[in-house]
Amino acid sequence: MKFAVIGGTGLIGSQVVKILNAAGHEAVPHSPSTGVDVLSGKGLDEAVAGADVLVNLTNSPTFDEDSTAFFRTSMDNLLVAAQKGGVRHFVILSIVGVDQVPELVYFRAKVLQEDILAAGPIPYSIVRATQFMEFVDAVLSWTADSESVRLPATPIQPIAAKDVAAAVADVAQGPPLRGIRSIGGPEVFPLDELGRITLSHKGDNRTVVTDPTAGMFGAVKGDVVTDTDADLAPTRYADWLASPA
Repeated sequence: MKFAVIGGTGLIGSQVVKILNAAGHEAVPHSPSTGVDVLSGKGLDEAVAGADVLVNLTNSPTFDEDSTAFFRTSMDNLLVAAQKGGVRHFVILSIVGVDQVPELVYFRAKVLQEDILAAGPIPYSIVRATQFMEFVDAVLSWTADSESVRLPATPIQPIAAKDVAAAVADVAQGPPLRGIRSIGGPEVFPLDELGRITLSHKGDNRTVVTDPTAGMFGAVKGDVVTDTDADLAPTRYADWLASPA
């Protein structure tokens, strides 16, 4: 099959392209660096033409109100190009619990992305993943200073990007789900504990202060961004930390 992977040079996309090509398919990565712009529509028709499957792994550059416009415009443009190009399966990557945290504008924007896809004319699949292990450092940086990191005890189920890519590639090669497949890491940690584990591994002596209001995850109530009934990936956080970068 032929796959057009939009956002195909990023953390997940580059690995999805590699997996699909290794399986004998033709997977072509597209991004601004290859001349494809999902907001202006530049290069989209050419990128999607003749593809059996469109995998959209683009992401808003911001988590604020602008993210809503990004997902609305990009999805509208991609659906038009996909229909014109004869795409038979449209896949996106979303977030476990995304519809359970309306307080976060970025989560509302991702729900909009899902809704636009589901209402569109092309058979689709949505892969919802828990939080990436690769993003833990960024999460810590949001509320860090020279002496401490403030984090809520929000339950987090970290998953390795390589496991996310494998799941996306698997879904993309199959028939459209016309629904959602959820994937998650094999373990659940309170975010403050995850912060302590991470800092200790790095030899960082800063103190983690438990603060239920700190950062983006302070808006998350309960365990809604975890799903122990999801398809569980194999990579454990300690093993990921110990693996070469």
